[in-house]
Amino acid sequence: VQLQASGGGLVQAGGSLRLSCLASGRTFSLYRIGWFRQAPGKDREFVSAINWSGGVTYYADSVKGRFTISRGSAKNTVSLQMNSLKPEDTAVYYCAHSPGNFQPSALKWYGSWGQGTQVTVSS
Repeated sequence: VQLQASGGGLVQAGGSLRLSCLASGRTFSLYRIGWFRQAPGKDREFVSAINWSGGVTYYADSVKGRFTISRGSAKNTVSLQMNSLKPEDTAVYYCAHSPGNFQPSALKWYGSWGQGTQVTVSS
């Protein structure tokens, strides 16, 4: 499975962005897609995840109520709608694939990391 994240950009605090993750290759093996982010000098952290087939969703407390993950309207895509953005949301955002029902927020269960997309929120 190959994953490609897109949709990042520069936005003012309080604004919105919509990220997309496009999956290709052996997509029949997908179980869960997760979004993670990494700010300069910090560890990569969990943001959100969605089960590929049933749509069950998971969120980090820091984004709950502001971000919404969903299966995209285009085939084999997952979207992350980010509203009410804050400067602390600034990071490179990555999507990745988990092949089974492992802990949704645990980075170690994810692979097929795509190239990230930069999100910058100005104050």
